[in-house]
Amino acid sequence: MARTPPDFSFETAAHARALAPVAGVDEVGRGPLAGPVTAAAVILDPARIPQGLGDSKALSATKRERLYAEIMGSAQVSVAHATVEEIDALNILRASHLAMERAVAGLGTPPAHVLVDGNLIPAGLKGRAEAIVKGDAKSLSIAAASIIAKVTRDRIMVDLAQQHPGYGWEINAGYPTKQHLEALLNLGVTPWHRRSFRPVHNILYQDVSVSD
Repeated sequence: MARTPPDFSFETAAHARALAPVAGVDEVGRGPLAGPVTAAAVILDPARIPQGLGDSKALSATKRERLYAEIMGSAQVSVAHATVEEIDALNILRASHLAMERAVAGLGTPPAHVLVDGNLIPAGLKGRAEAIVKGDAKSLSIAAASIIAKVTRDRIMVDLAQQHPGYGWEINAGYPTKQHLEALLNLGVTPWHRRSFRPVHNILYQDVSVSD
């Protein structure tokens, strides 16, 4: 069964209520064991919407890179992060929401309405946002934000992989693949690992137990 591509209907409905501009916001990086969580907020120009926008996870790396360049050249874009330290201190959900709030706040034009991917609205966006489950597959603005966030974070993890070789971050983006888990055991925990995540916590705890 063919997927229905995202469209501009959520944005058009907001415009009809005199809510403009409309921003889409999405994050990437909740599941990895390492690296920041990255969010992007995008205000599309209705007259210059890139062709082929879709859920970043369903696009090839080549298509994501092409669309990244087109979005950056035609839309208002803001990218923000929550650090590993913030993830460990707050929990991953709150840190993801913090990154989203920062991305929206960084837009040059404050949006009148925000379309948020997921089923929860970040506390800092309440009153002017709506949550859309699987929004990156339904809203063009959220799809654009998902592409910007993923390409940006993937590039960060490639850079970090050069500083910390062996974990495969240039391929797995910090997710708990077999290679990454084996490297954690063999090479240990880096400053970029999330200590509140169970596989990392367990290794640190084992190290403490052995040394006690």
